[in-house]
Amino acid sequence: MPGFFSYLLVSLLYAALGWCFWRSVMPARQSAAPPKWARLAAVVPLLLHGWLLYQALFGGGGLNLGIGNAVLAIAWLTVLVYWLASLHYPLQGLQMLVLSVAAGCLLIAAVLPEAHPLAHTELPLFKAHLLVSLLAYSLFTIAALHALLMALAEQRLHDHMLSKMLRNLPPLLTMENLLFRIIVAGFILLTLAILSGILFSEELFGKAMQLGHKTLFALLSWCIYAALLGGRHIYGWRGRTAIAWSLSGFAMLLLGYLGSKFVLEIILHRG
Repeated sequence: MPGFFSYLLVSLLYAALGWCFWRSVMPARQSAAPPKWARLAAVVPLLLHGWLLYQALFGGGGLNLGIGNAVLAIAWLTVLVYWLASLHYPLQGLQMLVLSVAAGCLLIAAVLPEAHPLAHTELPLFKAHLLVSLLAYSLFTIAALHALLMALAEQRLHDHMLSKMLRNLPPLLTMENLLFRIIVAGFILLTLAILSGILFSEELFGKAMQLGHKTLFALLSWCIYAALLGGRHIYGWRGRTAIAWSLSGFAMLLLGYLGSKFVLEIILHRG
């Protein structure tokens, strides 16, 4: 299993790269696009992070997905999805948030207890369920960070206190359209995750998925995002309304998955 200093090294690389991104957008200029070398440099901590994740997940035999490894996996997928999306969409300003969150997640994962191997990981449906679930969490993490950046920019715009970094962001309407694209993709994956969870439960236990805390919060999150997308389509929801609903849905996801794992593994000491 990877040691603490391995996590610390990758965390410092993310933090240093985030600082470089911040420095690149501070000068007041028309284009806030990060330099090409910065995008290429992001591959280094991303690959090291992926190696750490592989060792953490499979280093002890079987699939180890406790809360620490779940945080590690979600952080890696979030950076990966962000990096790929940044090649095609204007995600200026998110660099510092995504990389800072990833740096913090590495440190959190390093100090949390080691996980026990999961049962039933040999089943293809279970593997697909885990992958789709983690991808959905990663997309909604990016959406939440994007929504926070939008909220900050909108507040500073109203107060006429835009910093150089915020002035270099894309227009709020562009950011809002991108937010909903991310949410739509995440909503599709969350729907697939819930459906695959139901199918997996029926295949393994012969009964539908039980309504525990994790399932309840996942369904609440699904309803919130469904209401947000419906409100956007029917009533044209935007601005602070869209941001508030987006962050509420993400909070439900955090409470449902990571919150449940924290209570079980850290407080109750159950695997």
